[in-house]
Amino acid sequence: MQSLKQVARRLKKETYAVYLASTDQRVPWYARILAGLTVAYAFSPIDLIPDFIPILGYLDDLIIVPVGIWLVLKMIPPQVLAECREKAAAQIEGGKPINRAATVVIIAIWIGLGILAVIWLTRIFIR
Repeated sequence: MQSLKQVARRLKKETYAVYLASTDQRVPWYARILAGLTVAYAFSPIDLIPDFIPILGYLDDLIIVPVGIWLVLKMIPPQVLAECREKAAAQIEGGKPINRAATVVIIAIWIGLGILAVIWLTRIFIR
């Protein structure tokens, strides 16, 4: 059980390092895009398979996020990755990193999806 906690901490640190690398101009554009998508998926409450579905709900998180991070880590130049890992470790030790812009975007997505659902249901029931 202890090794599982260590893996989770390492994955958290790597995810934050990938986020930092996604904002670095020295990283190729395609790696920044994949990094942004991977980090957004990791921190987003919206999943491909909702978590309340037994086994499958968490299985997508256990596969998509680590594979995405692994691919991105292969694309990031080693010196940039080392810097981002140091920054991530310092930031995580100093306290939980907060990204207000990401929070606003996720809330906006949920509000937009809610509005679309209301419009769609209204059209169905008015006919």
